[in-house]
Amino acid sequence: MSVVTNTTTIGAIELPSRRNTELMLLAFAVVIPIFAYANVGLAIHGELPPGMFVYGAGFAVLAGIAHFVVRRYAKYADPLLLPLATLLNGLGVVLIWRLDQSERLQNLAKRSFGAFSPSAPNQMLYTALAIALFAAVLLILKDHRVLQRFTYISMAGALVLLILPVVPGLGADVFGAKIWISVGGFSIQPGEFAKIVIAIFFAGYLMVKRDALALASRRFMGLYLPRGRDLGPILMIWAMSLLVLVFENDLGTSLLFFGMFVIMLYVATERTSWIVIGLLMSVGGAVVVASFASHVQARVNAWLDPFGCYATSGACEQVGQSIMSFGSGGVLGAGWGQGNSDLIGFAANSDFIFSTVGEELGLSGVMAFLLVYGLIIERGVRTALAARDPFGKLFAIGLSGAFALQIFVVAGGVMGLIPLTGMTMPFLASGGSSVLANWILIAVLIRISDTARRPAPAPAPSPDSEMTQVVRPS
Repeated sequence: MSVVTNTTTIGAIELPSRRNTELMLLAFAVVIPIFAYANVGLAIHGELPPGMFVYGAGFAVLAGIAHFVVRRYAKYADPLLLPLATLLNGLGVVLIWRLDQSERLQNLAKRSFGAFSPSAPNQMLYTALAIALFAAVLLILKDHRVLQRFTYISMAGALVLLILPVVPGLGADVFGAKIWISVGGFSIQPGEFAKIVIAIFFAGYLMVKRDALALASRRFMGLYLPRGRDLGPILMIWAMSLLVLVFENDLGTSLLFFGMFVIMLYVATERTSWIVIGLLMSVGGAVVVASFASHVQARVNAWLDPFGCYATSGACEQVGQSIMSFGSGGVLGAGWGQGNSDLIGFAANSDFIFSTVGEELGLSGVMAFLLVYGLIIERGVRTALAARDPFGKLFAIGLSGAFALQIFVVAGGVMGLIPLTGMTMPFLASGGSSVLANWILIAVLIRISDTARRPAPAPAPSPDSEMTQVVRPS
């Protein structure tokens, strides 16, 4: 006797979402800044900071909200991006609060502006707004491929954002750089948001034109050189970056935009020649502009010999103090709250905040921070590799490349490796524009990674398919 049973096709097994892993890592990302905050308070005042538990609870709530939004609306997103960004943001607030306790900086602010206003509470407010924007991006942007429709609109939007700082009555000249606009008493740095908007244009444009740009006309010294008519796009972006450098005196934004385009161009075409041409054009343009732009020239001189003009140039003094901060930190550092990086002056909590890391946490702390930044970049590149559409691949690699370039130019500038650019260290430096823009960047990468890792839907069962008969002996 036998039993005959009917079976149907089994659907695809659902992949793990890794949200519990993210939650566990997020707990560490919240606890570590709280311990750092307590350490700073004990080192400077000999007691726990009075607002430690309120800060810790508020930061935990913000991280929990971000996690809930990701769990609900980006179920299959990369589990590392949110904890890494949270860790950096939390430690950034601690570093800013530590510098707020400096009597030197308090007295400097009183002499320069008539009063001292602590930056850490504002940074927490900006963090809350950034988490709200992070959630809004994930709620509104259901599919990153929708952004491809706005390729040329995004180009116009990026140009508007770049032009705003030089508009009379709207732009503000801050220590020689025209990268800010003032609206209703608030200062905004449009270039931080322009890097995301212009990445949409680059991704959409290169997705369509990559075949033409990949064609080579001749081989020279082992490189396949592009056709003359295909040099137009890179010449246009090069000219735009030079205009930013000339009119805004902003070396960092100029290098960031042009470098991001060259990286995306290389990924789209796989032509090494574009990298070589981009580097030559970038160096050539910077040399030409530095020959007549005094603000850029001062930073180049400070890079070449910071101690040669230490007593006469503010740029040289800042770079010199920064280099001495890294040198005095040694391998393990002086300890939280034990350094003297506040000697740098007004930009200690913004452009030069990484110098505080170098002095108080030493080489080990610097490498730990760079490792966290490197992990964010690696997850962004992994997201680009996993993306199933060419627009998503280019968009993710563009955002990751822009993030990596910003880390390089800021860390290289404060260490004396390259001329100082005036950009801010993502998530660490004081400033609302940087925090808001970088949380939006993380949200977009999370959305792309969710689309890339989401399992394909199981095919609908066909009514015409035959039932499989399984005969089991009784």
